[in-house]
Parts: sequence; C-alpha cells; structure tokens
Amino acid sequence: MSRSLHLLIATPQRILVDCADVVALRGEDASGCFGLLPGHVDYLTVLQPSVLRWRRAGGELGFCAVRGGVLSLAGRELRVACREGIVGSRLDELEERVREAREAQHDSARRARVEHLRLHTRAVRQLVRYLRAEGETPFNPEGEP
Repeated sequence: MSRSLHLLIATPQRILVDCADVVALRGEDASGCFGLLPGHVDYLTVLQPSVLRWRRAGGELGFCAVRGGVLSLAGRELRVACREGIVGSRLDELEERVREAREAQHDSARRARVEHLRLHTRAVRQLVRYLRAEGETPFNPEGEP
C-alpha cells in the first residue's frame, strides 16, 4: 500500500495542482461528502460545485474551489478534471478569490449583454433607414398624395 496519492487538478487551459504527497482528500458529489486515503479502491465520481480539501504528507493543507468536474482515483493517481478552479492555501483567502472571480464573471456577462443590445439597436436603426430610403416618400396613413 502506498503512503501517498499523486493529486492532479486540471482545467482545459492549465494544470492547477500537481503534488505527489497527498495523504487525504475530501470532496463532494451528489451523494454528499466523501474522503479518500492512500490504499482506497479505484473510484470515479462527478463532483458538485464545492471546495476540494487535501492534506499533504508534511501536514500542509490545500484547497481548490471547483464548479463541478470529474474525479478519478486509479491506484495512487488522483485526478480531477474541471472547467474552472481556484486554488488557495487558506479558506478565507480562497473565499475572497472566489467572490472576486464571481463578481468579475457577472460584470463580464453584464458588459456582454449591453454590447449585444447596442449591436441589436444599431442593426434595427440601419434597417429602418434602409426601408425609409427605399420608399422615398414618408408614410401617409390617410392615403393622400
């Protein structure tokens, strides 16, 4: 039985965590919280949006907030694939970073909605100008010349 696990947490863009001396990990899936220790049977689960917590052989703690993902344990290889993750060494620091990332994401979405509305309005105005130029005479509801 191995004394440690090799933890790899990755997004499609980059590797967030790569450490070979993890002695315990806690996560959360649809059934609730779970823990993994060296020697655990192979395991595969879908993670809920949560914070993964692990302890290294030296006693240091690590944390990674994920928006979901897939966790697999095969032998001593513990791998997590997620779309987004934020790593921190302390929970209060991680909480602040997650809050900042959420605010930035909301701000980005708001800017995208405003830009979409601006482009839509511009297209409608151009369409109205085109239709007016085509008829050359202003609209007259009474039918008078």
